[in-house]
Amino acid sequence: MTSPTLPVRPRQFDLIAFDWDGTLFDSTAIITRCIQLAVADVGGTVPSDQDAAYVIGLGLMQALAHAAPDVPKAKYPELGARYKHHYVAHQNDISLFKGVLAMLADLKARQHWLAVATGKSRPGLNEVLQAVELQGVFHASRTADETAGKPHPLMLEELMREFGVEPDRVLMIGDTTHDLQMALNAGCPSVGVSYGAHEPAAFDTLKPRFVAHSVPQLHAWLLANA
Repeated sequence: MTSPTLPVRPRQFDLIAFDWDGTLFDSTAIITRCIQLAVADVGGTVPSDQDAAYVIGLGLMQALAHAAPDVPKAKYPELGARYKHHYVAHQNDISLFKGVLAMLADLKARQHWLAVATGKSRPGLNEVLQAVELQGVFHASRTADETAGKPHPLMLEELMREFGVEPDRVLMIGDTTHDLQMALNAGCPSVGVSYGAHEPAAFDTLKPRFVAHSVPQLHAWLLANA
């Protein structure tokens, strides 16, 4: 791919990569419940809300295996199928956090490249991007099924190669320790958001530049610092 030309160099970051669920998309509660329902369907011990939310951001089967350690591997295909069944039934119940579209439009107008780095599958991300009419907003995206699950740095490494940027010119934004650890593993700065799946107290050791407690706060910080 030939990278787009940046007419104006951003203040600090050329490329801003966003996690999807719990960062841009208000899906944490639904995903947590779908994990619990899927585990119950295959006879596993239903994880607590906290344990189910912890795995959000990982690849689907990695997440389900972690959330349901007593489910035998032979049942993983059924477990994954039951999760997808419940998620499809509720996917229209969730939407972008208020203010996300305005934030992305401002960042794009300032000539940042925008990307998604998510634990979702490629078909799942493509479907939701179409559903919320975000075609053309992001310059690139990477999913766990086509690269490697978080916190492995492959998603960010591939994005850096695609756009020809160094790690210190890439900012990763996410709501989980998996996102921030991925950034550390890739040598990139990060920003955490506290309104998603993980408690922000767990972010401290991962050294994010900032922790935003709302989309408007994230928007303001990016305009002032990115």
